[in-house]
Amino acid sequence: MSHSVGELLTAATTFEAACHVPCLPASHRAARLHGHSYLADVRCAQLDPLVAEPGTELDVLREHIQTITNQLDHQYLNQRIAQPTDENIARWIRQQIALAGTRTVSVQSTPDSGVDLDKDDHAHLWRRYRFQAAHQLPHVPAGHKCGRMHGHGFEVILHVQQAAAGKHLIVDYDELDQYWAPLQTRLNYACLNEIAGLENPTSEALSAWIWAQLKPTLPALSWVTVYETGSCGAHFDGQHYRIWKDLTLDSAVRLKRVAPSDPRANIHGHTFTLRLHLHAPLDQVMGWTVDFGDVKAVFDPIFKQLDHQPLHEIIGDRDADTRSLAHYIRELAQPVLPQLDRLDLYQTRGCGVILHWGDLGPALPV
Repeated sequence: MSHSVGELLTAATTFEAACHVPCLPASHRAARLHGHSYLADVRCAQLDPLVAEPGTELDVLREHIQTITNQLDHQYLNQRIAQPTDENIARWIRQQIALAGTRTVSVQSTPDSGVDLDKDDHAHLWRRYRFQAAHQLPHVPAGHKCGRMHGHGFEVILHVQQAAAGKHLIVDYDELDQYWAPLQTRLNYACLNEIAGLENPTSEALSAWIWAQLKPTLPALSWVTVYETGSCGAHFDGQHYRIWKDLTLDSAVRLKRVAPSDPRANIHGHTFTLRLHLHAPLDQVMGWTVDFGDVKAVFDPIFKQLDHQPLHEIIGDRDADTRSLAHYIRELAQPVLPQLDRLDLYQTRGCGVILHWGDLGPALPV
């Protein structure tokens, strides 16, 4: 089945601010005066009427968001937002954005927790946890490195989705901590193969196992993400499995369509982050959808065409802006990775393009 390609532009900025949250009990730590290094992220389907030159969309979006968050930087948030929860800060930013194509506004008050809010006030809240554990995969072919007993510093993200309907909080992060605590005790410093239900502890199996443990008592749970390493992992939403693999491209670019006086017309470069998302049925024997190693091996010839290369010379008549590059990479990758249904390309942290297609639409943020 042929699917049209959806496109989202995303830009992120940081700001430092102090606050307290009066709606919380006085004993709650966030009810006291404290501060955060916030990250604000906006996803947008179009930029008109702001963009004047093709190829500059991401920079324009980032500058627009920076102008908004500068109003909050090094400020006492309660002077602008009476209840400065992540949800309400996202609402405040959304109200300032002059873009009809805005899809979501995200606010992270810490690297391990955040909220994404869409235009209909539907919230996706997430919280990250870490544990140290060993495992081996019993069904892999002889000689496969994952067949040996080894270990990882695993990371897990619990995702919760609810209609926010103007609420200051949909779920307190501390409440998620309480749900997670018994699993932390079971998983940390353990051999996963020795836990009932994890005899074949792939990332997919672990995400489904965590889902089964939590969903009965946490009905708002919408997704479980498991990072096996810092560059790959799996999602499970109760029905569908998805995996992703991150790669970095240290490549040169120059923009062809900007004015000659624009610095982006010069040869410059980025450490691009490329994230490949794949959706496939679970292999009932292997316990995975696609082997992470196979994804890397299949994509490697394309990777070598892109990494440490002058991309503006390779891409032909197209421009070498991040949007054009993302579409170019998708055209190269989809024939060899038919399970691919989303591709993210970031030129800097949080600033990039998301392409998505297929039956499920774009996955939740990793």
